[in-house]
Amino acid sequence: MGAKISAIVIFDIDGVIRDVSGSYRRAIADTVEAFTEGAYRPSQDDIDRLKSEGCWNNDWHASQELVYRYFEQCGQARGDRPLDYDALVAFFQSRYRGTDPNTMNGYICQEPLLVSNGYFDRLTDAGMSWGFFSGAMRAEAAYILEGALKLKQPVVVAMEDAPSKPDPTGLFDAIARIEERHNCHNNAPVIYVGDTVADLYTVGKAQQERPQRTWVGVGVLPPHVHHNLERQAAYSENLKNAGAAIVLDNVEQLTPEVIGEIVD
Repeated sequence: MGAKISAIVIFDIDGVIRDVSGSYRRAIADTVEAFTEGAYRPSQDDIDRLKSEGCWNNDWHASQELVYRYFEQCGQARGDRPLDYDALVAFFQSRYRGTDPNTMNGYICQEPLLVSNGYFDRLTDAGMSWGFFSGAMRAEAAYILEGALKLKQPVVVAMEDAPSKPDPTGLFDAIARIEERHNCHNNAPVIYVGDTVADLYTVGKAQQERPQRTWVGVGVLPPHVHHNLERQAAYSENLKNAGAAIVLDNVEQLTPEVIGEIVD
C-alpha cells in the first residue's frame, strides 16, 4: 500500500511560475514583425485575443498564425505567402533562448519569478503532491524550475513529451509520474493551474476522458493584465468561461487551505 495524498496540483509554467510578457510574448512580437517585413507588430491584446481561441498554446504556431492573419487582412491568401516554418522557429528561438548554442543568453534570462521555492514546500508539508505540464521545451523549463527555483528533480512534462494543450495527454502523464514516484494510487483529486483558455480546456477534456476522478481548473491572471482593471476583468471572465473554478492574481494565493476548499 502506497502513501495517500490529499491532492495533486499540476502547474503550467509560463504566466504562472514565470513572467513571460517580456520574453515569450516579446519573441512572438519580434517574430511576427520580422516575417511581415516590419509591417505588423502584435500587441499584448492581439496575442491575448489569439490565445483566447484556446488552440494556440504553441508560441511558434501562434507566431505563424499571426503572420498569416496579417497577410489575409491585406487580401492575400495563405497559399500566396509561403512561410518557412523552420526559419520562423529558428528566429523565435534566437530571440527567446538566445544565439549562444552552449548557454541561454536571450529573453529567457530576464524572466521574473512569480512564485517562491518555499511555496512548494508548503504544499508538500500539507500532504499534497505537485508537478508541471507546460508547452515550454525541456531545457527552458529546467532553466526556471531547477535553475532559478532550485527545485530538485521536479516532475515535468514539456513540449517534447506530449501533444500540445488542450490535449490532456501530458496532464495524465504528469499525474502518472507523480503517483509512481510517491507510490500513491488513491485517485486523489487533481488541480491544474494555468493562465490561458487552452489550460482550462485541458482540464475539461481530462474530465471527459476520465470522469471517475475529480478535476479542478484554476486560472491565474498573467502579469501583463494586472495594470488595467478592465483587462483583468475581461481576462478573468475568459478563464471562467473556459472552466476555471476560481481565478487568482498570483499562484501563491492557491494555498493548501484554498485547495482543500475547492476539492471538497
